[in-house]
Amino acid sequence: MKAIGIILAGGNNRMMRELTNKRAIAAMPIAGSYRGIDFALSNMSNSRIQKVAVITQYNARSLNSHLSSSKWWDFGRKQGGLYVFTPTITAESSNWYRGTADSIYQNIHFLKSSHEPYVVIASGDGVYKMDYNKILEYHIEKKADITMVVKKLTDRSDINRYGVVAMTDEGRITEIEEKPLETNLSTVSTGIYVIRRRLLIELLEKAAEEDRHEFVRDILVRYKNIKKIYGYKLDTYWSNISTVDAYYKTNMDFLNKDVRDYFFKQYPDVYSKVEDLPPAKYNFGANVKNSLVSSGSIVNGTVENSVLFKKIYVGNNAVIKNSIILNNAYIGDNAYIENCIVESNSTIKANARYVGEAGPQIVIEDSPLYY
Repeated sequence: MKAIGIILAGGNNRMMRELTNKRAIAAMPIAGSYRGIDFALSNMSNSRIQKVAVITQYNARSLNSHLSSSKWWDFGRKQGGLYVFTPTITAESSNWYRGTADSIYQNIHFLKSSHEPYVVIASGDGVYKMDYNKILEYHIEKKADITMVVKKLTDRSDINRYGVVAMTDEGRITEIEEKPLETNLSTVSTGIYVIRRRLLIELLEKAAEEDRHEFVRDILVRYKNIKKIYGYKLDTYWSNISTVDAYYKTNMDFLNKDVRDYFFKQYPDVYSKVEDLPPAKYNFGANVKNSLVSSGSIVNGTVENSVLFKKIYVGNNAVIKNSIILNNAYIGDNAYIENCIVESNSTIKANARYVGEAGPQIVIEDSPLYY
């Protein structure tokens, strides 16, 4: 593909509450065996983008460990490769990344040293499958300066956490609002963009000169009437996991057979770092219904409508319903967990009871590591 890739995975927000106290949103576990960033990386690899940069900042230890080997996404090659950029003190700058545009600008050497004519920019917290070649073809066909991937939402309950757009019938974007308090629009930006490399360098340098740091507010919104910005409509599954409710719902979506088949049985595949773990073990007395149970887990109790990540132990007569149990958690005998997200490395004591009443409850017990 005639493009390089940039994945923005350095941000944080308080809407994930305790779940991002020790890890980046892009490192959040998804669907039993994956991380949030795996979907963007897999899309880059499947689109034959050979050179990809991941820009990290907030709580990057877990994410950097996940990205320590590029072979899992087929970036371990002689040409191109996977690059991880964290904030660095240089002669020109001693700042951390001050925004999305600034994070790319501080690594502008990556753009200037590349030769591909286009850049695909993606967020690290989206769960979706996409061939970026189709967006590039659309971008060239429309003779656009910038193309953003958009999605029409049927559920507008939390639309104020997205950037929303208005489009003409031809796809030209005429209005962009970033996280409006109120709006009649229902088409949102997915955080995926295609832009010419030289134009991106020009816009980033101009923004830096004017002390502007945000890609959406200081480039897209500012230039919407000057540059030709088009929207590419996405009509397949897409979810953003940057709130607790959205993260919970996204994982629960994978209990739907159609969603599982779409991601894991239909070409192209989604890739992730693979651990050498035994298959899940179900002992006598285990009762599992409509759940995902990952490698290295041992189940003695009841699991219903839940997602169990890697290396989970479920004790005798323990009951887990409508819950997400993150990696390496221990659930004691006779424990009862419903509508909860149990943090990694938690130890839930015997006979404990946790029930989320108004939305998913986050449970953290004896968790020295969030990994």
